[in-house]
Amino acid sequence: MSKILITPRSLTRDGDPALEKLETEGFELLFSTEGVQPGEDELLSLVPGCTGWLAGVEKISSRVLEAATDLKVISRNGTGIDSIDLDSANRLGITIARAEGANARGVAELAVGLLFALCRFIPFSDSAMKDVKWSRRKGFEIDGRTLGLIGCGKIGKIVASLAIGLGMKVKAYDMFPDKGFNPSGDFQFADFKAVLREADIISLHCPPKDDGSPLIGSTELKSMKKGVCIINTARAALVDEDALLAALETGKLFGYAADVFRAETPAPSPLLQH
Repeated sequence: MSKILITPRSLTRDGDPALEKLETEGFELLFSTEGVQPGEDELLSLVPGCTGWLAGVEKISSRVLEAATDLKVISRNGTGIDSIDLDSANRLGITIARAEGANARGVAELAVGLLFALCRFIPFSDSAMKDVKWSRRKGFEIDGRTLGLIGCGKIGKIVASLAIGLGMKVKAYDMFPDKGFNPSGDFQFADFKAVLREADIISLHCPPKDDGSPLIGSTELKSMKKGVCIINTARAALVDEDALLAALETGKLFGYAADVFRAETPAPSPLLQH
């Protein structure tokens, strides 16, 4: 019986009716630890004998792929494939498939949720109340403000439409802009530097740079407005965390909201605790 490895945290924790179709077709499903992103050691113990792999965002190294001697295909539960050693996969004849747009709506809604959480100090107020403190901070309204999108693919387009519906103006940078996308007169494509310079809030929806260097560092932060907000639902590698922390300390950056980290579970850090 052919085995298929299942590693996305949502599927190992909650399952999905669609997986039953694989079992009906005669496949044996092999799950990594429930609700936990698997590390290399666990993957090395699981991949031998698997012909298919439904993968999450965990790092899939050359060492893991070398151990997967029967593997034919990796299907990513999403669109990003930067966590996979693609050179090794190509060399070993392993097909990489992506579920483009599968989670676009969810990520877009999360980005907007983080926008409100950041601008209105919702996490801060919640934490203060739970600590039996009455501590208030003044947020700001987003109506009429400019949202800058770095990346305007499936996710970015949904974020743009939601933001326009909330009364915002949107400027978007994309390496391959879809000129047919024009949801409103309050939307326009612009170059990278213009988006950074003119946005009140910046939301990242792009893959990391090929060389691994951050897209947003001290130079880019200096070009932004004082009091800008940054939202990151894409990749932790897009930002220089030391530069972000310095900008938060000086007030150049109003706030940073993210659900992506270099390691999960993230270790305590000055940025995480800010």
